[in-house]
Amino acid sequence: MAQRMEYEVVREWAASRYEARTPDGTVVGIAEYVLAEGTIELPHTVVPTEFEGQGIASALARAALRDARDGELKVIPTCWFIDSYIERHPEYWDLVSRG
Repeated sequence: MAQRMEYEVVREWAASRYEARTPDGTVVGIAEYVLAEGTIELPHTVVPTEFEGQGIASALARAALRDARDGELKVIPTCWFIDSYIERHPEYWDLVSRG
């Protein structure tokens, strides 16, 4: 079995996205966001094929949703992955703005 890659998720304020980075700084996934009055839209999550299956997209989703909760923001999950992640994790259902 392959060893899991080490990475951390950081919020890159200037680029309006979350990045998953390896210890050497390589970006192995991103989740873009758009802030508006009281909301955070999550329109796009990307993990290159060679890094799939490492839990990277889920870690990006968790970081964005944690920050949304901490910032008392409603989430607009226009990214299919973020939307499906929320559907599988009822603890985030209260954050969603579907209107």
